[in-house]
Amino acid sequence: MSIALKQVFNKDKTFRPKRKFEPGTQRFELHKRAQASLNSGVDLRAAVQLPSGEDQNDWVAVHVVDFFNRINLIYGTICEFCTERTCPVMSGGPKYEYRWQDDLKYKKPTALPAPQYMNLLMDWIEVQINNEDIFPTCVGVPFPKNFLQICKKILCRLFRVFVHVYIHHFDRVIVMGAEAHVNTCYKHFYYFVTEMNLIDRKELEPLGLR
Repeated sequence: MSIALKQVFNKDKTFRPKRKFEPGTQRFELHKRAQASLNSGVDLRAAVQLPSGEDQNDWVAVHVVDFFNRINLIYGTICEFCTERTCPVMSGGPKYEYRWQDDLKYKKPTALPAPQYMNLLMDWIEVQINNEDIFPTCVGVPFPKNFLQICKKILCRLFRVFVHVYIHHFDRVIVMGAEAHVNTCYKHFYYFVTEMNLIDRKELEPLGLR
C-alpha cells in the first residue's frame, strides 16, 4: 500500500477495532499464508482457493475476520459522509433496499438510515466473531455445525456495505485516491465468496464483478 493510501486508511479511521489472530495458532499461520499470496501479486482467483490439506472452516474463518477488518476500514474512511440526511435508507441505488433484522430488537425486517444499519451490522458481526462457540480460537475445539451458515449470513451482509459504498459514496473514495485499493478488496471478496459458494448469486447482482 502506498504512503498516500496508508494515510487514507489510518487506524483512526477504522469503524471498529480490528480482530486479530493469536500468533502461534493454526489460524494465524493461515492468515499469514493468505496475506503472503496477496502481497506476492498472485492471481486473486488462485489466492482464494482452499490450500491442499487445510480445513475448510479454518480457511473461511480466517477470511471472514479479514474481510470484516478490511470492509470496516473502507466504511470508516467514508462514514462521515454517510449520514441520516444523505442516506436516509440503507440502499444500493433505487433498485435495492436493505432492511435490518436481528431477532432481538428488530424481529422483523426494518428500514433504517444507512449509518444506523452499519452500526447495527458491525456490532452484530463483532458479537459473532468474538463468540468462542462460533469462532473457536483454541486448537482442537470444533466449529459448530451451522458455522458455514453463520458465515454466509455475515458475508452476505458485508457485501451490502460494498454495494452502498460503490453506489452512494464512490465519489469520496475517488477523491481520496483509494479506488484501486477498494476495487482490489472487492475483487478479493467476490472471488472468495464465489469460489467457496458462500453468497447466493442473486445477492451479488447489484455489483457483479467490477
